[in-house]
Amino acid sequence: MCCNNLEKQYFNELEQFINNLEEKNGSLISVLHKAQNLFGYLSKDVQKFVAKKLDIPVSKVNGVVTFYSYFTEEPTGEYVINICMGTACFVKGSGDVLEEFEKKLNIKVGETTSDGKFTIQVLRCVGACGLAPVVTVNDKVYGHFTKQMVDKILDEYKE
Repeated sequence: MCCNNLEKQYFNELEQFINNLEEKNGSLISVLHKAQNLFGYLSKDVQKFVAKKLDIPVSKVNGVVTFYSYFTEEPTGEYVINICMGTACFVKGSGDVLEEFEKKLNIKVGETTSDGKFTIQVLRCVGACGLAPVVTVNDKVYGHFTKQMVDKILDEYKE
């Protein structure tokens, strides 16, 4: 099912996580979160593995993966840049911030740079309206973000 030692290690870790669940029913989303944290995305092979281990149809797993925007079936960059496009952020300029990231990285929303370093995504709301506009890079939150900050952030992560 897998190709290299690192993937084998991830599959083993995911299997151990599933085996340690007290109750498998109702655990699909938490298992998918764990899988995406391990692999970076949810390939067809990972979805089949989860379905088999939870004894549910692959179609159910894929339905959840494609329904929730948090999950992705495509590999993402090393650094995932999320721009909040919720009302407060949009009113305070997140659209301009998004355009600047797209221009500087020469990619659009949902795309990854050719070197695999950056992926741009948008969110509807991160729940930090007082910090609008908000940008996150992986798990780090940047508030009161302006398009003038784009170069600095990109330089920080290119190093």
